[in-house]
Amino acid sequence: MVKKLAGCLGEYKKYAILTPMIMIGEVIMEVLIPFVMAQIIDKGIQGDGGTIFTIKMGILMIFMALISLCFGALGGTFAARAGMGFAKNIRKSLYEKIQDFSFSNIDKFSTASLVTRLTTDVTNTQNAFMMLIRMGVRAPFMLIGALIMSFTISKKLSMVFLIAVPVLAISMILISKTAYPRFKEMLKKYDNMNASVQENLVNIRVVKAFVREDFEKEKFNESADLVRKAQYAAEKMVILTMPIMQLVMYISIVAIIWIGGNMVVTDDFAIGQLSSIISYVTQILMSLMMLSMIFIMIIISRASMMRIVEILDEEIDIIDPKEQQNLTVKNGNIAFHNVSFSYANQKENLTLDHLNFEIKEGETIGIIGGTGSSKTTLVQLIPRLYDVLEGEVLVGDINVKEYSLHSLRQEVAMVLQKNLLFSGTIEDNLKWGNEEASLEEIQSACKKAQAHDFIMSFPDGYQTDLGQGGVNVSGGQKQRLCIARALLKQPKILILDDSTSAVDTATDAKIREALKTSLDSTTIIIIAQRITSIMEADRIIVLDDGKISGFGTHEELMSSNLIYKEVYDSQEKGDR
Repeated sequence: MVKKLAGCLGEYKKYAILTPMIMIGEVIMEVLIPFVMAQIIDKGIQGDGGTIFTIKMGILMIFMALISLCFGALGGTFAARAGMGFAKNIRKSLYEKIQDFSFSNIDKFSTASLVTRLTTDVTNTQNAFMMLIRMGVRAPFMLIGALIMSFTISKKLSMVFLIAVPVLAISMILISKTAYPRFKEMLKKYDNMNASVQENLVNIRVVKAFVREDFEKEKFNESADLVRKAQYAAEKMVILTMPIMQLVMYISIVAIIWIGGNMVVTDDFAIGQLSSIISYVTQILMSLMMLSMIFIMIIISRASMMRIVEILDEEIDIIDPKEQQNLTVKNGNIAFHNVSFSYANQKENLTLDHLNFEIKEGETIGIIGGTGSSKTTLVQLIPRLYDVLEGEVLVGDINVKEYSLHSLRQEVAMVLQKNLLFSGTIEDNLKWGNEEASLEEIQSACKKAQAHDFIMSFPDGYQTDLGQGGVNVSGGQKQRLCIARALLKQPKILILDDSTSAVDTATDAKIREALKTSLDSTTIIIIAQRITSIMEADRIIVLDDGKISGFGTHEELMSSNLIYKEVYDSQEKGDR
């Protein structure tokens, strides 16, 4: 885990190396200052050193303090640069990995969980890293240095620490084993709360339309309360470290003052030495406090680091072929040869069951079937958004697994069932289909998709801002913009997944007519619930529970396929 994350240091590695080195310099100065102070008391004030010795030692002490201050400031600056750069590279690695995920990889993680990992978990890791390279070096070196100096001054008094340190170490180990799983559970509660917030904000119009604000408030309060309880359960363990540490160290200080005071009274020990020992006790106490904070931060961040590495280690199941052949899709031919698919990758739980059919370039194919008949799943195999469990899918007469993902998907345009637009202008969104598209090409695509007229009705036309997720346009307008965006790709295969369900039948007919006349060499696949949207297609696939129930023209299916005829009759009656 540490090795995996260490690779994210990248160009900030120099700051991560410089910080500990500078902190060691700061510690050396701080550890030597009490020793100089003891010399001033014992030799300069009480001894025969006199005023000149006292002034020299005082100047040396001030000089050492200034050096320590400079080292501390530099250490803080370098630690901040290293930590922020480290976090930036982790987020970059996570985001790039998520972008490479296949649909099946994405299905394993909720959107809220991914957002939490990119934000809260990375911040926890960043804080732990900054503390580790700064305080994680300063604290143990100060502890060791102070112990060495105190042993140099008095072995008898320093024996107290040999009892205190093991007690503290055992306490921290026991607390760590108990706290870690609780912090892991706390982060899961964070995921659930973020999911609730995200769902509410995305669907805020639905919430208001159904007057469900009170319900959503109550649901969020429950999620927030679960986070609070999980956080309390985790942190009530780690906060024990501070009182335990303080109890042990204050007992140590009392013991040292008691023993040292008696030694001073009997002239076995000098006052300056006792004051320096007390200073070293303070340094040891501060070191242990810092170690306690680091310890707490590591416990918290360990769970976060595990969640980050879980994403980085996720094996992407759809990748480019090892032997790149630089293949391009030559035509829009599609063939399914004995294709089976399962979301669970189990032969006993098939979503698509041994499909066999062929589609020729330039054909318009309709797909119809009941809810859950796996229409969308079928078309997602064409651009290889999922991989088949058995059989093979051919595009352009070549198995889709032999193409690079870029080459294949560049020639397959999909208008998804859920119409998604991004923040920005209409023109910005349309250029997702073709970054180099001219305004004339954009307008041409929009005219085919019956979108040009409503775009021009806006005051800003193609520069109209759509808002987040396209909230400033209606459902039907979203669908037409998504179709226009797909047309700008000029693909060899165009897949419309129920993409005209929100437009009226007249507009639907105009879109189909425009596609038929302008895309004569493009293979078009239309998934629809309305038979009127596909009855003029060259052929129609009827899906039933993941199997092909029928494949033919409208007339052929009306005479030979009972499912298709029943759907047609029910819709005809509904239209009357």
